[in-house]
Amino acid sequence: MQNLPFQPQGFRSCAKNIGIRDHTLDFTVIVSDVPASAAAMFTQSRFCGPTIVVDREHVADGRLQAFVINSKNANVATGEQGMANVHETAQLIAAELHIAPEDVLVSSTGVIGRQLPMEKIRAGIQGIGHEMQRGQLEQAALAIMTTDTRPKMRSCKIGNASLVGMAKGVGMIEPNMATMLSYLVTDAKIAPDVLKQCLKEAVDLSYNMVSIDTDTSTSDTVAIMANGMAGEVDLDEFCQALQMMTIELAQEIARDGEGATKLIEVRVGGATSFAQAKRVAKSIVNSPLVKTAIFGADPNWGRIAMAIGKCEEQTEIVPEKISISFGDLLVYQGRSLGDDNLDKLEAYLHSPDVLVSVSLGLGDASATVWGCDLSYEYVRINGEYTT
Repeated sequence: MQNLPFQPQGFRSCAKNIGIRDHTLDFTVIVSDVPASAAAMFTQSRFCGPTIVVDREHVADGRLQAFVINSKNANVATGEQGMANVHETAQLIAAELHIAPEDVLVSSTGVIGRQLPMEKIRAGIQGIGHEMQRGQLEQAALAIMTTDTRPKMRSCKIGNASLVGMAKGVGMIEPNMATMLSYLVTDAKIAPDVLKQCLKEAVDLSYNMVSIDTDTSTSDTVAIMANGMAGEVDLDEFCQALQMMTIELAQEIARDGEGATKLIEVRVGGATSFAQAKRVAKSIVNSPLVKTAIFGADPNWGRIAMAIGKCEEQTEIVPEKISISFGDLLVYQGRSLGDDNLDKLEAYLHSPDVLVSVSLGLGDASATVWGCDLSYEYVRINGEYTT
């Protein structure tokens, strides 16, 4: 794993194995030297984990100082004991780092329905204050992984400040306000209300536009800390950089989808609104028939038409105004263009990146979403997930 070219000032981290499930990294802490402006967005699942409940309270004042994340156990459906374990984890970390417990954001990801092994977590936290190091964020990205095949990280500069983002997630992904897990840290000086708005705008165009399998996680979290140690930055430049970084991380999530062999990008234009374009694009990228056709390089473009058509509440859509393309290959324009291009389409579908473009012919709005194909391996991974 390559070192990040840019890392923000004033952050330390530690990643380690504490024995939650296997011998890989399964626990990480990222702390700012000073209290930081913060913002976060969470799953809208009605079966969310206790970390979500606690974290909403902790970030409500727009301030955090530490992220602590364990993988391999989601701490969901664990009742009062699960809630108590979240509070205890925050308190233990706060004591080690000499910060306030309410400035700690706690996340868990992994198998649902199992209590956290608190004896292992307590032992892993003991002395961790002395283990925190600078310039080790790459290890944190490894520690948050579950069935990911590789870590997902980005870094960039905005003026004198640096921004680093990491994400995990390859299954149970149809985000609703966030992704499975994503953490961002920067030394830019940004007010909490501005940071919150900037994060929301980025998430709406990135993590909320990716889907692996239509399933929303119980633990979705995206959070950012800005400790201000590099001073002020141009806010427009920062928001643009955050948006680009989260889009790239969202694409990485889709590309690394469980069992995936291809990245699918769906662009829908000519819509009456962004909401309409997103509805149609998600219908296409979420269709098992579309996903399996692309996996098998089957030039059955009629499945795209099917996926558009099942958006039955979009009564303005009419087939005669629609066009459908794969890459630069137009296959439908108000009517089928025949079978002459099927060989070219089959060849194109063998590409690792597949672009599906649709114009609804109704307006000027557009949306882009990302997903992946559906392979035999996805079934194997999820058929054996807990075993």
